Amino acid sequence: MTIGDGSARAAGGGPRSGRIVAMWSGPRNISTAMMRAWENRADTSVVDEPFYAHFLASTGLDHPMREDVIAAGETDWRDVVERIVAPPAPGRIHYQKHIATHWLEHFTTDWLGALDHAFLIREPEPVVASYAAKRGAPTPADLGYVQQAALFDHLAARSSGGPPPVVDSARFLADPEGQLRTLCERLGIAFDPAMLAWPPGARDSDGVWGAHWYDAVVRSTGFAAPRAPERVELDAAGRRVAQVCRPYYEALARHAI
Repeated sequence: MTIGDGSARAAGGGPRSGRIVAMWSGPRNISTAMMRAWENRADTSVVDEPFYAHFLASTGLDHPMREDVIAAGETDWRDVVERIVAPPAPGRIHYQKHIATHWLEHFTTDWLGALDHAFLIREPEPVVASYAAKRGAPTPADLGYVQQAALFDHLAARSSGGPPPVVDSARFLADPEGQLRTLCERLGIAFDPAMLAWPPGARDSDGVWGAHWYDAVVRSTGFAAPRAPERVELDAAGRRVAQVCRPYYEALARHAI
């Protein structure tokens, strides 16, 4: 996969008043819990997978709650860009949970400079197993590793301040406070202890697809206990998918905080 350099309808020009943080994850990670952490800050608003409706409408893929997602979302990616590059008010943060799978070849990149980027990764074997339990046997394209790696390389090559921060979920869950402090420092944002715990329940900010995917996070009040070393049994097809994804995961893992 390559990342293009064309022009979008909106590039979000002009100085930013607040901060926009775009976290690029694959599915079946701790991305929704991470969104909860940021939303629990008094200075932060969040958006959940803003490109999802466009992704489904454009690809024709049959995901759970497909028609509900399309009806509730924006199906023109350029309109999504206009919305997500809008600068927050002074002192405010706009946190965006993005699933890298939703990045499509026709997206342009001139708007990416309006956002501060970070990446959230997880070893592919448990992702394959978890995804299969929720939707069915995945392909590599379903899991976003290729898209994450291409986007990371694109951003790193154009950054004068070093590559974007990368968070590995297994390392993160072993030390959420330390990892969040480092992530915030890398982003130039003050750490807030409120990020470590939140009230249980659904949120108005959750995508409509949360009814299918968010059962665990809705019950949560903080980050889960550290995972034991993840050893999962995959069938031959699942192992092949994980093998395709692993080099991309390992390339990003070399940059993990």
